[in-house]
Amino acid sequence: MFLNCGQLLPPLLRHADVPARITESFILSGYRFPNYSLAQCLLSAFQPTNETGNFWTHFLPVFIFAFYFLEPFGLEGAPPTSDPFFYPLWNYFMGVLCLLMASSMAHLLNSMSLVIREVCFFVDYGTISAYTVGSSLAYYYYIHPRAGILELGIGRHNNTHQDPSLSSSSLSSAMPEFSVFFETLYIPSSCLVAIICVLACCNTRQRWRTYRYIIRTLVFLLPFLVASTPIFYRLLHSSPYLPTSSSFSSSASMAQFFCRHCFWLVVSALFNISKIPERLSPGRFDIWGHSHQWFHVCTFLSILDELHMINGEVRAILLHPVLVVPPATPPHLPGPTLSSTYGVMLVLQASIASIIAWFSWCANSIYKPQGDQLEKEFLSKRHLKCH
Repeated sequence: MFLNCGQLLPPLLRHADVPARITESFILSGYRFPNYSLAQCLLSAFQPTNETGNFWTHFLPVFIFAFYFLEPFGLEGAPPTSDPFFYPLWNYFMGVLCLLMASSMAHLLNSMSLVIREVCFFVDYGTISAYTVGSSLAYYYYIHPRAGILELGIGRHNNTHQDPSLSSSSLSSAMPEFSVFFETLYIPSSCLVAIICVLACCNTRQRWRTYRYIIRTLVFLLPFLVASTPIFYRLLHSSPYLPTSSSFSSSASMAQFFCRHCFWLVVSALFNISKIPERLSPGRFDIWGHSHQWFHVCTFLSILDELHMINGEVRAILLHPVLVVPPATPPHLPGPTLSSTYGVMLVLQASIASIIAWFSWCANSIYKPQGDQLEKEFLSKRHLKCH
């Protein structure tokens, strides 16, 4: 297959033979000139280019993620997959799926033209932001300080008897001074920060290009901190309505996966900023093993640990009625609805789409003339070489 691809596709080029716009730091060869057809781009997935590894390191994980995602639906006593209880989980799935597919397709299709290259990565940034909001929805309904107080419509969850040892004062302390933030501002803040991140990252393709890798990495630190506030609270405060042993066990499991999730995020950021290993030996890692491929691997490992953490909380809510506060306690955490999950994601996606459309229009006005001129010069040079 690799031999056939080499015969059907144009020869790969060095960094001096392609527009400076598409070159990457310390990557010297393996470039595709930005005039490929759609069919050629798809076929190049099986040709060793400097984008091949970037494609496969986010395309293959789609199937791994889907395999582990299905775990909670097979639990004994779990509601149907279409039950509102699973709305946040499905939104999280769509966020991760769009992120992985958009990232892999951006690396595969960006050689069609300079304009399409810009659009591909605008979409990539947009799906990363959508993923962070999908995570926030899952955290809110499954890892929220009062997650598990959900009205699932499952009889056994509403039959838990009031434990006299749980005083009203201890129960009211379940939501301290952060209650206003968690109940009112948490999801809107996640959406606002996601939109800011899309704007900032898209701007790095037209401005601030010298520091683009640092900006793109650091700009997603803010949504991580905002989205993770329920986890920070759960880890720092034991649950007032759980037996001590159960609370410790739940927190320990969450802490394990969350620490691994953070570890992989930090490692991925280091790869993205440092450009190691290709910085240490320019040209040696052009095709396989350069930093962006390791960045992809580490970000997926962080997502996988996040999924295990969320699945663990879903399992706890479904299988352990003791996690559900008895009906006599303060008001229930509102259960997920179409408007509070799919509706939020729909509004967010519409906002992100409008931002992408604006930057794409700007990119078209800037790079369309440049691309046409560069292609003419490239074809002219190739014609002279042939003669």
